[in-house]
Amino acid sequence: MLNYLWFFLAAVFEIAGCYGFWMWLRQGKSALWVIPALVSLSLFALLLTRVEAAYAGRAYAAYGGIYIITSVVWLSVIERVRPLTSDWIGVAFCVVGATLILLGPRWAAS
Repeated sequence: MLNYLWFFLAAVFEIAGCYGFWMWLRQGKSALWVIPALVSLSLFALLLTRVEAAYAGRAYAAYGGIYIITSVVWLSVIERVRPLTSDWIGVAFCVVGATLILLGPRWAAS
């Protein structure tokens, strides 16, 4: 369960960092948005290393599912856009996939 916390925190910082660049380059905000964006992206990378996984590639693949759910929550909370039913169905599939990737080695070893 701790892995999901690390994934969630990493996703928040990755999305926030990318959002800073989005605001600067797509919304015409000040270039000063880049400073917290870079800090946020650095924290994202640091947090993702906290995940308990034998291989980085497997951790990153599993992270993708959590990133997707966090992105849809970001859409709703920060951008104030109501996610579609299809968004939530896609999220459900991704979380199941992320769980299979993360826990698969444990099942294979049994």
